[in-house]
This record gives sequence, structure tokens and C-alpha cells, in this order.
Amino acid sequence: MSEPAARPVLEARGIVKIFGQHRALDTVDFTANAGEVHALLGENGAGKSTLIKILTGAYQPDGGELLLDGQPISLRDPLHGQGYGIGTVYQEVNLLPNRSVAENLFLGRQPTRFGLVDRKKIDAQARELLSRYGLDIDVRAELSEYSVAVQQIVAIARAVELSGKVLVLDEPTASLDRNEVQRLFEVVRGLKANGLAIIFITHFLDQVFDLADRVTILRNGRKVASQALDTLNTTDVVRMMLGKDVAFEHHPTALAGATRGQVRVAFKGLNRKGLLPFDLTVHEGEVVGVAGLLGSGRTEVARLMFGVDGSDGGQILVDGQPVTIRNPAQAVAAGFGFCPEDRKIDGIFGDLSVRENIIIALQAKLGWFKALNREDQVELAGRYAEALDIRAANHDMPVKLLSGGNQQKVILARWLAIDPTFLILDEPTRGIDVGAHAEIVRTINRLREEGLALFVISSELDEVVAYSNRVVVMRDREMVAELDGDAIAPDAIVQAIAGTPQEARS
Repeated sequence: MSEPAARPVLEARGIVKIFGQHRALDTVDFTANAGEVHALLGENGAGKSTLIKILTGAYQPDGGELLLDGQPISLRDPLHGQGYGIGTVYQEVNLLPNRSVAENLFLGRQPTRFGLVDRKKIDAQARELLSRYGLDIDVRAELSEYSVAVQQIVAIARAVELSGKVLVLDEPTASLDRNEVQRLFEVVRGLKANGLAIIFITHFLDQVFDLADRVTILRNGRKVASQALDTLNTTDVVRMMLGKDVAFEHHPTALAGATRGQVRVAFKGLNRKGLLPFDLTVHEGEVVGVAGLLGSGRTEVARLMFGVDGSDGGQILVDGQPVTIRNPAQAVAAGFGFCPEDRKIDGIFGDLSVRENIIIALQAKLGWFKALNREDQVELAGRYAEALDIRAANHDMPVKLLSGGNQQKVILARWLAIDPTFLILDEPTRGIDVGAHAEIVRTINRLREEGLALFVISSELDEVVAYSNRVVVMRDREMVAELDGDAIAPDAIVQAIAGTPQEARS
């Protein structure tokens, strides 16, 4: 007996979305079918969030069309989308924690009696509604009294009651433990059996294969695949997400045979809640590359190393001596520099000048009682601007007016100015033009040759292979593999990310 034909509920056809000069979505198609869980995957910048915002009405497309049950629709905002039957549940539960469960379920549509809210009826309806989701809780208690998993189920129940055709789950399991995830999945499977179209966004690939029927993968604003999950394995999905057929150049032999210098920095048992303990040493003149999908724990490790997030245990040694790093100021004092993933939010000081952005870390390290005079600031900014080819009309212009690539170079110059022992770069080439991209990679290679110890996170496998002496692979908040020398190859990295038996370990 043949499978029943899929019934499209929500369709996106040829969707285009442009922000300034950036094409966030380029003629993307997407279909959510009734009684199906459709996973939407992609790394940062792939276009997932933009597509979801268009599907739910938060954004309006610049091209293409949306159809609901085969009929064209134009959504003004999420409330309008909700009226069409499209509901969304986010990672951070978008409800009122200081109100009761029942009030949250019926907020804005409370039953009334004689012009007053009928609390008895609300409570009865809330209990009946939640019983369909397997929840037997006190609906009069504040929502905050319950676990995040219960709050997620309450949010789903509300979204389905308000909408009832399409449910978007945006990273709903990010804060849940394994048992809570399975409880949530049981609820989702029940909704699927009732014919709801469910869109599932997550960075946990094991959950995708556990729950979803179909997957669409975006990269750089384009759809690269949309197919049934039973035709794919984890390695297939990883390869498509990273956008490589693993046929690019392999690790340079010069790096493979390189002799390591002394250990500059060592991390022993460093850990934090949600991040498993790890041991790692980085030598002078060495680049340790970090590979892994979004959500694997890459950025969390970088933030922990630099003291942005405090550790729960472990030890850090610099040149063999233990140091305490509980905040970024202590990290800078220890000779650490950190170029964060999101340069606009966490990196640049947009309204300050190029000069001020370059000298600010050195000034903080010297202390405000040893202020750099104007002449020293100008000399320092000029020297690093020339060394890194920072292109600005002048060094007193606001850094926010520079291109993304030049902003990235300014942040790099800031940390080079303190003459660091250890430099952490989180996605240093993301979102910059080809010329600036090549310049940053050349700079990483030059810094390694000059003896600096570097820890470089990148989603671009060809980059990681090109400049790393060693590659650490992260999966599920754990360092699962360490590739060294000739073992550094795209296939080995992909296998380790996917968690297949062939993964290499040291």
C-alpha cells in the first residue's frame, strides 16, 4: 500500500530577503506538510531565523510568496500570522512567569462572567487542556514554579490553541535535560499524529534524527537540500551544513611536521555547568583550530578561557605558572586576547574612533593612572593599521563606519597591541569580504610564525585545515577528538563532528 500524499499546509516559494547590501535569503523554497515534523538546519548566518520570521509574519519578504492551504497570504506581523494558524514557541519561554499557568494559557482571551474574569472556568479549562498533553499540575500556581520543560509544554499548548495549523519550535530543547527532551518529544509526536505541521529548529543533530521526518538545510541564504531524513545519515547532514564536499586542499605538510615550542598556556579540567571538563595545551608558534557545529560548545569554551563566564573548576597555567582568570580583566593581565564571534555586539565600540578602539585594551592593561598620551595613541594606531591594512579615511572616524572586514582587523589590532601570550579568535572571518577574509588568514599564519599561541574557532573547514597545527573537534559541549599533523584532514573532521565510528582521537 503506497504512502498517502503529503498535504502542504504552509509553503514559501522563491523567498528573497535583503538587508542593505546583504541578501539574507536568495530564492528559498520551503514546505511544511500536515502531520510532519520538518527540521530546519543551518549554521549561523545561514538564513534560518530570517526564514522563520517571514513564515510567522515578523518580516515581510522582498520577493517570492507565502501560501497557506494553497492560497496566497500576506502577513503583516506575528499576531496576523497567529490568526492564520501559525504559532511559535521559542527557546526562552515567551510567557509571564509571575502569573498562573491558567492565566498564561488564556491570556487575552479569558472567559468572563458578569463582566469579570471567570477564574473557576479558566482553571477548569486549563486542567482539561493540559490533560491532553499529559500534564497534571496545579494550574493556579505561578508558571515560574515549574521546570523549563513544563513551561515549554504550556507554551506549546497555548500556541496550538491560538493557532492550530503550523507550530514552529525554535530551539525548544536547548535548556532541557535528556528526560525532559523525551517528554517534550512525546507531546510533539502527539501533535504530529493529530495532523499539525511542525517546523523544528535545533542544533542537536541526534534530536533531528530522533524526531523529524524531513530536513531542509540552508547555507549562506540559499537552500542546499530538502529531503526525507531516512535517506540521509549524520555525516551527510554535516557535510551539507558546512557546505563542502570535502574535496578541498589538505593540511600543509609544513605544519604537519612542525616542531612545537614550549607550552605557553595549559587548561586542566576547566569546566562550567553544561560544558564537560577539558584539558588542552597550546604551544608557542601553534594554532589550535576548533571545529564543530553551532551549539557544540565552541564559543562557550572561548568565553570560559577568557573569563567572560566563570569556571566551576579546573586550572589555568601560563608559562607553567597557575593564574586566576575569573573575569576578562584578569585574562588581559595574564596576556590573553579575545576576538569574539559577534564583533558588532561584543567586539567594537561603535561610537569610539578607530584609534580609541585599538588602544583601549592596552590602556586598560596599563591602568587609567598611566594614560597613553595622544601622540602614543596615534603612533600605536597608525602602526597596527598599517600592519593589518586597516582602511579608514582617518583613525579618528567612528569605527562603526568601517566595513565588517576592517572592523575585524581593528579588534585584532586591539589585542596585538597588548603583545599577547595567547590569542583567542572566534569566527574571525565570518561576514567579511573575500579580500579581508584572505588577509585575516594570512595574519593568523604570520602570527603563528612569529611565535604566538592561538586558539581559532571557525565553521570553515578549509580554513581550519589550512592554518592549524592541531584541530580540536567539539560535539555536544565536549571535546570529542583531537587531530594532529597529518591526521588533520576534512574527512576526519567531518566524521568526528558527525560522531561516526571512524572519528580520530589522540
